[in-house]
Amino acid sequence: MEDGVLKEGFLVKRGHIVHNWKARWFILRQNTLVYYKLEGGRRATPPKGRILLDGCTITCPCLEYENRPLIIKLKTRTSTEYFLEACSREDRDAWAFEITGAIHAGQPGKVQQLHVLRNSFKLPPHISLHRIVDKMHDSSSGIRSSPNMEQGSTYKKTFLGSSLVDWLISNSFAASRLEAVTLASMLMEENFLRPVGVRSLGAVRSGDLAEQFLDDSTALYTFAESYKKKISPKEEMSLSTMELSGMVVKQGYLAKQGHKRKNWKVRRFVLRKDPAFLHYYDPSKEENRPVGGFSLRGSLVSALEDNGVPTGVKGNVQGNLFKVITKDDTHYYIQASSKAERAEWIEAIKKLT
Repeated sequence: MEDGVLKEGFLVKRGHIVHNWKARWFILRQNTLVYYKLEGGRRATPPKGRILLDGCTITCPCLEYENRPLIIKLKTRTSTEYFLEACSREDRDAWAFEITGAIHAGQPGKVQQLHVLRNSFKLPPHISLHRIVDKMHDSSSGIRSSPNMEQGSTYKKTFLGSSLVDWLISNSFAASRLEAVTLASMLMEENFLRPVGVRSLGAVRSGDLAEQFLDDSTALYTFAESYKKKISPKEEMSLSTMELSGMVVKQGYLAKQGHKRKNWKVRRFVLRKDPAFLHYYDPSKEENRPVGGFSLRGSLVSALEDNGVPTGVKGNVQGNLFKVITKDDTHYYIQASSKAERAEWIEAIKKLT
């Protein structure tokens, strides 16, 4: 990282005039959050814009966009609002923590308070679980239930563990993720919620009270009175459903060269196992459906030379590149944001080939 850089990487930003979503490369420093457009695999200079953090307020989790649950909202001193989307809950929270620290960098007491809050375990006094559940059922501001799939089975009227944690924090029932997990565990103990599927049921059976509720985007839960389960026989499932039924191993933003026009675009990549597939999504679109993907069975993955433009790569794109060759000899050229990130992706993919 450059001097003074607290964090850098891809986030998807909502436009100010036309509210479309585009991937940008963000660099966080103590006073500013600067963002760049990616052109030909490189960040274009000068910066596309900058957010002054002095006097900024941050909202995380921000639940203003139903189909985009991983948003951070920043409001500047002049009341300009920025909506930034991360690729995972862990990535979002890491960005939010660093940005919050940068906003309060001149107040050491506040920064210390943030660290304490991040690890706090105190619940608000006189919690009414009935009031929480009533609000969860609210048609306009409650938690949204929908069909979710896990390991080939479709579960109706369920929600993700991480989504409930976000909702509890957003509605001020908990001040940190640890508090929200504790609160969710209490809701399960009192039979307001039920675990659904292999992941969440396995956690309950482990017997460890502190880990019975999973703050996880693959663990499913439902209201106790609405539990319904529909098993989809694997032999009747479409190929695309089978592809997406595996457990998520890794995800993140990477740049990819197109097959026809050979232009470079940022995509959200999701690596799954059992079955082993690598899918990629267009982060500018709201629908959570992949725009492409391929089986990793029999694939080859390797790093490309950092000196000069490798064979097969169009334009002056170099550095942190790697290539995946599928079993049917289709070549995918992908660029990570650093050598370390490239090594992590190659290692994760190799384990599944």
